[in-house]
Amino acid sequence: MSTKIQQAFDLINQKNAQDPNIEISEGNQYPKELLYAERMSTTLLKTFPNSSEELKIAAKAQHICRWKITRKSYPMDKVGYFNWRNDLKKMHAKITSEILEEVGYDETFRKRVSFLIRKKALKKNAETQTLEDVICLVFLQYYMDAFCEKHSEEKIIDILQKTWGKMSEYGQESALKLSLSEKSLQLVKQALS
Repeated sequence: MSTKIQQAFDLINQKNAQDPNIEISEGNQYPKELLYAERMSTTLLKTFPNSSEELKIAAKAQHICRWKITRKSYPMDKVGYFNWRNDLKKMHAKITSEILEEVGYDETFRKRVSFLIRKKALKKNAETQTLEDVICLVFLQYYMDAFCEKHSEEKIIDILQKTWGKMSEYGQESALKLSLSEKSLQLVKQALS
């Protein structure tokens, strides 16, 4: 790994280590977005080992400083949700671009990472699609059980069908190989039937 990408990873981790929200994983406490970034990186490397440097950084920085823009600061409707998501993408791209400039990446590289973080040209751009696949895989592997506890079966099935639709065929195949809990696996099967 190049020195620049390692420096970028270190700075992304420093930012995410400031997350006041704590998550417990395997008996240890982690700042929530620091753990998410690690899960994104690990899943990307495991599932798509030949990923570009831009994609590796975009995966690591996908939720950088996410806690700074809260969902409750937007109207609790569909429009509010989409505005929140779009503002988050812009913030993630901006913070990441500043980090990349600091460690010496050129403008073309920075724009490419921002393009990926903002998930531009989904279904048309191979790397954007790869990033979306990783996001979906991370959700299914690490966050679905908790999601299931908070929402109705009907809503979960709807979300799973939408998630499945966003994934590439390879991403879907990878999802079916995940070791999910019995309940999550059952819901995935229902969503796909």
